[in-house]
Amino acid sequence: MYIPYGRQSIDDEDIQAVIETLRSDFLTTGPKVEEFEQCVADYVGAKYAVAISNGTAALHAACFAAGIGEGDEVITTPITFAASANCALYCGGTPVFADIDPITYNIDPKDIKRKITKRTKAIVAVHYTGQPCDMDAIHAIAKEHNLLVIEDAAHALGADYNGRKIGSMSDMTTFSFHPVKHITTAEGGMIMTNNKELYEKLMLFRTHGITRNSELLSKDEGPWYYEQIDLGYNYRITDVQCALGISQMRKLDAFVAKRREIAKRYDQAFAENPNIVIPYQMEGCNNSYHLYVIQVNNVDRRTVFEGLRAAGIGVNVHYIPVYTFPYYREHGYEQVKCEQAEDFYERIISIPMYPDLSLEEQDYVIEQVNKLTVANNN
Repeated sequence: MYIPYGRQSIDDEDIQAVIETLRSDFLTTGPKVEEFEQCVADYVGAKYAVAISNGTAALHAACFAAGIGEGDEVITTPITFAASANCALYCGGTPVFADIDPITYNIDPKDIKRKITKRTKAIVAVHYTGQPCDMDAIHAIAKEHNLLVIEDAAHALGADYNGRKIGSMSDMTTFSFHPVKHITTAEGGMIMTNNKELYEKLMLFRTHGITRNSELLSKDEGPWYYEQIDLGYNYRITDVQCALGISQMRKLDAFVAKRREIAKRYDQAFAENPNIVIPYQMEGCNNSYHLYVIQVNNVDRRTVFEGLRAAGIGVNVHYIPVYTFPYYREHGYEQVKCEQAEDFYERIISIPMYPDLSLEEQDYVIEQVNKLTVANNN
């Protein structure tokens, strides 16, 4: 038996949607792309959506549309996948790391304020594990300092903050549709915005900087005419992927509900274990639980981790603080230190969390986690 930490949930309806698109006239740049964009925009309550090749491309596009360039600083969290910081580097900007709140594990607004300089241009707020950041505080800081807010919501499709879906509130919000996320398009991503100017920049960036929009062309030579008006990338997503995404969106609420049920059972199972800290939930927020991350205290994390792997449980660690990677240390980050993030990293383990996790499998995970955290108590 092997139980992964996360996996996709694909059914016959999803497979049929892909087959029908494969038999259609359009495999890419066709109607399914716009249909998928509208589906997600309607769900989260955003005006515009731009489907893109993956979540990293979504962050890159967002930084481009935000005008990040040489000399600009972008504040983000170190407890995230590297793309949340790399996206600033792609545009010539400089990532600046603010520490995490030790209770929520999300970026700490107080440390964001401490890290702001005259060069700060944007904040990339990562909704770690699917728990929304303190967006009221972050938006207030952004307004005070005239900063753009980009939400990295790769973990947070289906989450809500004070009654609003994540994806509807900031200058831009990015999603990922990797197989372990809430819905999948195999690979894929999306950027949400309510700003038409940003939307137009994102659309250009996705397709080589090329447009046929008559309002943007310098001249009109005929219906065939197009122009490259900026330097963009080929970050398109296919109709095949979007067909899968549309089918998956029909099940999103059920997927999220199942994740919350699994999280509740974990909470109850570990509540009396003195060596485990379970995730805290912010009042007014509904976590969509991309991950379920425990902290282990008074035990050797590596022993527990390897014991779970040996028991057939595919645990992982999310994440190693980004600035500790060799690339970052070699490029000016050797003195950076976020104490809360580093302490958190030393104690965390991600345990299985996905909609198809059975009760029997979850009970086995619970049994093994409790056994190993007690048995290895120092």
